[in-house]
Amino acid sequence: MDEEIGAAARQGQWKHQYRALSLLAFQSFGVVYGDLSTSPLYVFKSALSGNLHKYHDETTIFGLLSLIFWTLTLVPLLKYVIIVLAADDNGEGGTFALYSLLCRHAKLSLLPNQQAADEELSTYYQPGIDRTAVSSPFKRFLEKHKKLRTCLLLFVLFGACMVIGDGVLTPTISVLSALSGLQDPGTGGLGNGWVVCIACVVLVGLFALQHRGTHRVAFMFAPIVILWLLSIGIIGLYNIIHWNPRICLALSPHYIVKFFKTTGRDGWIALGGVLLAVTGTEAMFADLGHFTAASIRLAFVGVIYPCLVLQYMGQAAFLSKNMFAVHDSFYLSIPRTVFWPMFVLASLAAIVGSQSIISATFSIVKQCLSLGCFPRVKVVHTSRWIYGQIYIPEINWILMVLCLAVTLGFRDITIIGNAYGLACITVMFVTTWLMALVIIFVWQKNILLALLFLLFFGSIEGAYLSASFIKIPQGGWTSIAFALVFMFIMYVWHYGTRRKYLFDLQNKVSMKWILTLGPSLGIMRVPGIGLIYTELVTGVPAIFSHFVTNLPAFHQVLVFVCVKSVPVPYVPAEERYLIGRIGPRQYRMYRCIVRYGYKDLQKDDENFENHLVMSIAKFIQMEAEEAASSGSYESSNEGRMAVIHTTDATGTGLIMRDSNDSAAGTSLTRSSKSETLQSLQSIYEQESGSISRRRVRFQISQEEQINPQVRDELSDLLEAKEAGVAYIIGHSYVKARKNSNLFKSFAINYAYSFLRKNCRGPSVTLHIPHISLIEVGMIYYV
Repeated sequence: MDEEIGAAARQGQWKHQYRALSLLAFQSFGVVYGDLSTSPLYVFKSALSGNLHKYHDETTIFGLLSLIFWTLTLVPLLKYVIIVLAADDNGEGGTFALYSLLCRHAKLSLLPNQQAADEELSTYYQPGIDRTAVSSPFKRFLEKHKKLRTCLLLFVLFGACMVIGDGVLTPTISVLSALSGLQDPGTGGLGNGWVVCIACVVLVGLFALQHRGTHRVAFMFAPIVILWLLSIGIIGLYNIIHWNPRICLALSPHYIVKFFKTTGRDGWIALGGVLLAVTGTEAMFADLGHFTAASIRLAFVGVIYPCLVLQYMGQAAFLSKNMFAVHDSFYLSIPRTVFWPMFVLASLAAIVGSQSIISATFSIVKQCLSLGCFPRVKVVHTSRWIYGQIYIPEINWILMVLCLAVTLGFRDITIIGNAYGLACITVMFVTTWLMALVIIFVWQKNILLALLFLLFFGSIEGAYLSASFIKIPQGGWTSIAFALVFMFIMYVWHYGTRRKYLFDLQNKVSMKWILTLGPSLGIMRVPGIGLIYTELVTGVPAIFSHFVTNLPAFHQVLVFVCVKSVPVPYVPAEERYLIGRIGPRQYRMYRCIVRYGYKDLQKDDENFENHLVMSIAKFIQMEAEEAASSGSYESSNEGRMAVIHTTDATGTGLIMRDSNDSAAGTSLTRSSKSETLQSLQSIYEQESGSISRRRVRFQISQEEQINPQVRDELSDLLEAKEAGVAYIIGHSYVKARKNSNLFKSFAINYAYSFLRKNCRGPSVTLHIPHISLIEVGMIYYV
């Protein structure tokens, strides 16, 4: 009986997993594969343009089809579906996911505020990694030379910027290609100007939809892509049978050799057009955080690959008998009876094709932002249930403006295709090199295996890359220009942020100076908790001395809060907080480090203040227990940080009750806030529309046996909490030193300063309530 129940439970679990996998695979059609599935609209047209017009014969068509088939098989299927998707960073994909993996398994990171405690995170190392293994000479060589690590970061940034460039070019070429059917003379064709105007309207509508979120967009678009793929697959099969069944012979790589023997250098240049057959492949990896590797593999192998192969074969069969149709081979190969339904479907599929790279762009920017390589922007998580689905308003509208500029500026699919192909193959090439390093450092495989991977896929992509470089004067320069502009922004932001941190690090307030001030810090200590935000994970920032010397009073309890990013996708809630003490116990100074991964949502936690108080109380209790075992309560282990997980008051020595609990009202510490101030705060929360925070009060448990000194410290903490919490943040002005070189002066005084003035302020990104905010001005000479 028990075995039958167990078998039924396993079967039910299997059905649930299968249903969830099928649902994610269904959604992936609308987000991941839209771009790849619309490539048949323009591949043959782009490949047969230029000098190949002299070779319009069956051998050329067969050779092109063979190239497309084997490229589609080796790059998306073999490289990405089988190998690269296995290199996910705890479910997250993309260029920066590979970089973060490398930074954790080799000391390649340039992030300045990393700690040894970060390596103890459960998500830090990949499962099955031998951390005791002796590092290879190659690994030690890279770790030793900072310039090589800087070059690696620039290489990664360049790849990330090319993805953003894809976000501009993909919507443009997809929509224009789909709408080119309106120029068909057989349907009373419109002029190119009208097609461009309609394309602009469609693009505006597409970007206006983005705030709805990936989850909703996927459900809206997935049926369109599935219907599109099935339709082009069936039409492709019809064309094979109707026009030239011999086209199946072209799957032999023998025709690739014949193609290059016949066309020579002209055939090599045509690789830039063949490359468009695999554009959108990188979205499979970049959008991995929205779905799962299994769902993406299922969708590609089950539907995408066979339908695309059938369509390319059918289009080639049609062209082998109708060479005059090269200028618009896709639409002319469609039977006239289904032309208009296919045109509508193609237009809708093209809009969906843009969605995949837009989602990937949001993911890349979010990762860059978390790793300190992008100015602060607003990140909106659009799904409560599916983690990682985001929308970035600023990036969305920038992409829209650039798309419209490219559409109106070029108005030519071939020119846009040249830029598009270069951007896509560059991203793939960067991924290949990073994967080779992942094979060595993360998977800990033999370096020969990594070289084999690099040589095999690098040579294929290198051939396409070299062909794309030839087309830089014919529009290819556009993708490079976009990449250089975004790369300059990223590097300047990273450089300025790093120099500012190093200034704080080199100008820390000495503990000796703090000790000479005494427990009162030489000023009046008033009731309340002061949260001083800093990027330092050790020591006291210089802004603290600036504050102490300019204000006559300071808070009774001080907490130095550092909100930092760790190169992992997410940090478990129970491992997020690190608590420590600064100075002797009577100073009532603590440190709190809040750790987030590059995929984590840094939201306005309405219980942050309560969690902070409970975490500090638990730390005080833990420290007292350790001191008791050593026999001396006075000996505090300064600098020690402890991971504190507090979801309730257990183990803190405190009892937490709602502030409206009348039964506890008489036994709790009375708030020192005036009625006027409390009234103003209530009015502010109502007018600003902010979420009303849960109001709770703490009291010291009378049942637990607590050390008198611990009780005094907890009492001071609760008294300060009831008096109110103030958030203190530096309003910094960063300037280059007078003896700085020209590049540094321009980067800091103009570029970095401009970016800081025009991005979101730290108080906004940290979700600090304005009514409790205190800003301290300070100039940084870096």
